[in-house]
Amino acid sequence: MGDIKSKRSIYIDFDDCLCETARHFSGLIKKLFGVDVPYEKIRHFDLQRSFSLTDEQFEEMMIEAHTPKVLLSYEETPGAVETVNGFLDEGHEVSIITGRPFFAYEASREWLDRHGLERVRLYCLNKYGRDAFIKDSGFSLEVEDYLKMHFDYAIEDSPAAFHFFSHLKELKVLVYDRPWNQDCAFPGENYRRCYDWETIRKLVV
Repeated sequence: MGDIKSKRSIYIDFDDCLCETARHFSGLIKKLFGVDVPYEKIRHFDLQRSFSLTDEQFEEMMIEAHTPKVLLSYEETPGAVETVNGFLDEGHEVSIITGRPFFAYEASREWLDRHGLERVRLYCLNKYGRDAFIKDSGFSLEVEDYLKMHFDYAIEDSPAAFHFFSHLKELKVLVYDRPWNQDCAFPGENYRRCYDWETIRKLVV
């Protein structure tokens, strides 16, 4: 048996940490509206801003992007599944905290199961106020309940989510490198940029 003291609680974001969502969005938006912004040129986490979409276009795109067919088509980020399963095998507790609304939970859960991540917990947290694109959509994890959770490590790509870590003073935040976070200033010395899952694996100790 391993040392109980070595067990860690790990927060992992779903989109653009576990899977290549923005790469898919780039192709989807080009197909829907003829707007061609390659993945490498997505400079803002706010996709409406990055792609210069109208409110109507953004809503149409987000609804399409959250259909089960599209959610299940996202490619795994290289090394993600192997690394996460390695964490679980070592006895760490892994929670996927996604900003997707709860109506996307079933397809998101299926994606995880299909990719061999049956053991991870999945929560839908309203990180970005995105419930507006489908009226009255809900989330499975309330902010006040999230704030009661403890994590030792967080793996996240979105600067817009960093404020969700401010209550955890000892948290180590591993920022998955993406075009939209390359110019952001990290809130503290506990943030570290990671370019791949191999680096993340070595940092979780």
